[in-house]
Amino acid sequence: MFKNIIVYRIAPHWQMQLTQLEQALAKAPFIECGATQEQSLGWTPPRGAHGLLAESVGGQWILRCMVETKLLPGPVLARKVKEKAGHIEQQTGRKPGKKESRALKDEARLDLLPLAFTQQGAMWVWIDMAARLLVLDTASQSRADEVVTLLVELLPGLSVAPIDTRTSPQAAMSHWLSTQEPPAGFSVDRECELKSASETKAVVRYARHPLDIEEIQAHIAAGKLPTQLALTWDGRVSFVLTEGLQIKKLSFLDTVREGTSADDSGFDTDVAIATGELALLIPDLIEALGGAADQGHGVAAAPVTAPAGPDGAALRRPVDPEPAPF
Repeated sequence: MFKNIIVYRIAPHWQMQLTQLEQALAKAPFIECGATQEQSLGWTPPRGAHGLLAESVGGQWILRCMVETKLLPGPVLARKVKEKAGHIEQQTGRKPGKKESRALKDEARLDLLPLAFTQQGAMWVWIDMAARLLVLDTASQSRADEVVTLLVELLPGLSVAPIDTRTSPQAAMSHWLSTQEPPAGFSVDRECELKSASETKAVVRYARHPLDIEEIQAHIAAGKLPTQLALTWDGRVSFVLTEGLQIKKLSFLDTVREGTSADDSGFDTDVAIATGELALLIPDLIEALGGAADQGHGVAAAPVTAPAGPDGAALRRPVDPEPAPF
């Protein structure tokens, strides 16, 4: 279900009921682009047509945001502007100035948009009210910003902020690679990217390659810093951590579905597995990065907690008496 995630803290003061969330989302349903509309963003039922816009599975709220964008290639637009400018020059004997050229570009865009092809994409949105987390299934910060802005406009009082940790992901990844000592519960996989901080911006990438080699330590000693590092958590979830604390290439390993049958599939199962694993992985990752720092900007840092069981106790797998080998 989730392939890439960007995680935000929800301010502790914000409260909402699921029925209120449904009513708010209904104000901005997804509608396909109009003839001269470049982009449309709105909500669609997570289970499919005619369902609710806000679903709850095991107390976890799941939304689905759809975006449609008109594809208007730059060369096509430039050619249309050139045609219009040429027509003006032919009629008046003068070339359009900068201001008129900008107006011609807007005019050409409006002419071409009704003819443009469209591209659709969807994003899972997970709201964990107990842990005060907003999780977006995207690797694009700009797309995440659009969805967060839409949520803030629709949900009164909602305030969120990106998670900040006491140790930056880049500093932590550099330490793990140079010492070959990943944090408890994590193992380093076979993919990373190192980038020079100098003007050269030199980049070294390793894919499907052991990372416990002196060559990588030499790169770090020479000033290259990791921007991406593949990790596995608890033998259950593999992912790539970025310098911006994004989680990419999420993959739930076979051990996650142990004990389930082939019939255990569908929306509810997928949501339960994804949110159940990520609700444990996210706080472990934050802890591995030194814990959450003060968020500031009016959004207080709240502790990330695992889901609670019927008796109020945290649902968490037993911890092995001895750490597993890395």
